[in-house]
Order: sequence, then structure tokens, then C-alpha cells
Amino acid sequence: MIVCVQIPRFELCVAVGDRAAVVQRTLAGEALAIAPEPGGTARVGEASAAAEAFGVSRAMALGEALARCPELRLVPGDPLETAEAWERSARALEGIGAALELPRAGLAYFEADGLRGLHHGDHGVIAAARDALGRPARIGAGPTRFCALAAALQARSRRAVVVEEDQAQRYLVSQAVELLGYRAQTAALVEPLRRLGVRTLGELAALGRDAVADRFGESGVLARQLARGADTPLCTRSLEERLEETLELWEASSGPTLERVLAVLVDRLLARPRRRGRTLRVLTLSARLVEGGTWRERVVLREALSDPRRICLTLAPRLARLPAPAVLLRVAVERFGLAEGAQAALPGDSHDPVGARAARRARLREAIGQLRAVAGPETALRALCVDPDSRVPERRVVFTPFSG
Repeated sequence: MIVCVQIPRFELCVAVGDRAAVVQRTLAGEALAIAPEPGGTARVGEASAAAEAFGVSRAMALGEALARCPELRLVPGDPLETAEAWERSARALEGIGAALELPRAGLAYFEADGLRGLHHGDHGVIAAARDALGRPARIGAGPTRFCALAAALQARSRRAVVVEEDQAQRYLVSQAVELLGYRAQTAALVEPLRRLGVRTLGELAALGRDAVADRFGESGVLARQLARGADTPLCTRSLEERLEETLELWEASSGPTLERVLAVLVDRLLARPRRRGRTLRVLTLSARLVEGGTWRERVVLREALSDPRRICLTLAPRLARLPAPAVLLRVAVERFGLAEGAQAALPGDSHDPVGARAARRARLREAIGQLRAVAGPETALRALCVDPDSRVPERRVVFTPFSG
């Protein structure tokens, strides 16, 4: 049984300042939405209930949102505070023993099977998760991640919805196709499916696999599988110690001044005893802007480093993306690499073909790991010949995850 925890409009509540403030402004009839990020695509973020009543939804183009709701109030997002608030909530859920998959802020999944004995059944696990959060949340449970999400979206803040395994497929039949928007791989299919007249997951599941694959490709096949009750296993995050360094500036800074501040933060981070000689692999660079907003970017290093000069060369170009001068700069470590003294195996001798092949496979696995860390698990695929004599090119070869 998989449990889904969904906190409605989490990013909007953080941006406004409080959930009660969002509720009060919504009751007053004020339509709110998170403004697009500077320099990014002109698409709004989470919207309040009043804005959704006009048809405004997440990831909608800004021009279309304003055309549907001329009185829409745009609230600047706060990615730094959102990340910190969601990390606190995630740590609270992990405190009950849950191994979490966190697709985005306000949405979490975990497996309940290993927690039943600790919390006395599925309902005890759900109650423990609700108590750990300490704030209103929608909680649903089902045999798959997608089914649990559908149950959570229909749940109320004080009553969970549990879907049994033998009822999962029938439960999903009546769900709207907008549910696919919560999965990154299928979010782009919602609008095309609506234009084609496909309104429910049952209508999508009734379509032929070949027709869906021909029209939408791999994402369409995945959407059809989700609609039929199948799903991929959870991809839980690994718990690692977080290190961070913050420096508050006396006055707003940008350009070379901010780069010197970055060098100081990197030196402090590498000098921390808690680092224990480990290299750095994934870093988070964030800033608080002079205008009151925040900025945050995740940086995956091409290889694990402990050289401050090379780390600064990687992070410094990201500072040019700041939309305004910063009054606070922070560097945090999300993932560590090997210790500095750990040396990788030497390449095999030219007279040892077995050792050479092993070295090449090790380098290939490292390259694949870097790609997946940057762009996700579906980045590296291999072509598998299935039906070479088929007249349809799409049936001759399929793509499968490359394991190295």
C-alpha cells in the first residue's frame, strides 16, 4: 500500500505568508496566482480556488490566465522559503520511518507496508503521518502511486481515502485526465487529450496501445498504463546530512562582489569538520533579493569535487541569472561524493582485456550516473531490437533503461 500526502497550494501559502491568509483572501473573492519566475517561461504557478473558478491552472500561459481572469493578482514566489518549509515537512514524515519520494513541494509518497507493525495498520500509518505534519493535508492510499494520488485529491483534511487493490482500476475510470498533470512525464498530454475529447482516464484506458503510442509516443503509453492501474515503483530519496553556509551582506551586491562572497562561502563549507573529507556532488545556490523575493538553483557538478577554485568556476556563472541584487547568499550541499583519499580503480593494462573492459564499464556507469543526476532516470536508454522484420519502424526497436 502506497500513501500519498498532498498539501493543497503549498507554494502559494508560503509565498503569501500563511495558509490562513490565503483562505481569508480567497473568501474575499480575490484571485491569486504565483507569478512567473524572472527570465523563465511566462507561465503562472499555483492558483487559488477563486482563480481556478475562472479556469486558471498551474503552468498556464500568463497571457491566457490574465485573459480568463483580468482581476488576477500575481504573487511573487519564494523558492527559498518553499524549499526550507517543505524540507521541514519531509523530515517530519521521515521521523515516523517513511522512505519518501518527493516529486515536488507539497506532494510526497511513501510505502506503508513496512510501517504497519510500528503504527498498528494502514490507518495508524496515516494518523501518524497527519500528526507528524501538524498542518492540514490531504492523505490517500492505494496499491500504486497514481491511485494514491487520485485518492488524496478527493480526500478531506481530516479524513483519508483508502482504495483497495481490487478496486483500483474501477476507481480510476471516472477520474479526470487532469490527474496526469501531477506526473512530469505526462503533464504535457493533458491539453492535447482534452482537445481530442478524452475527458476521463476510463476513456484513455479504452484506447488502443498502438494508437496512443503512435500519437503521443512513450509518454502516451505511460499515461495509458497509469489509467489502467499500472505504475512504476517508488524512487525514494536517500537521507544525507545537509551542510550549508550563509552570509548576509551589508548592502545589495551583484557581479564581482557577489562572486567574492561565493568564494568565501565555498571555503567555509569545505573547512567544516562535519564534511569529514568528503567531496561535493550536488549543491544548492540560493539568495534573498533586495526587492524582497528569493532565488534558488540546484547545481549538479560534473564530477565530485573538493577544489574550491573549480567549485567556484562552476557556481559563479549561475549568479548571472539573479533577477536582482542579493542581500543574502547561501550555499548548501545536497549530496556528497567519495572521500578525498578514495582513489578509483586504475584502468586495466593493455595486455589485460578483461581489466580494460571492466574499467570502461566503470567509466560508462559513472557517466550514466552523472546524466541521470542532471536530467532524471529516463535520460540514458538503450535500443533493444524486438521485431526487425516489422513494416512499422516503431515496432522494430524499443527503448529500455540502460544499466551499464
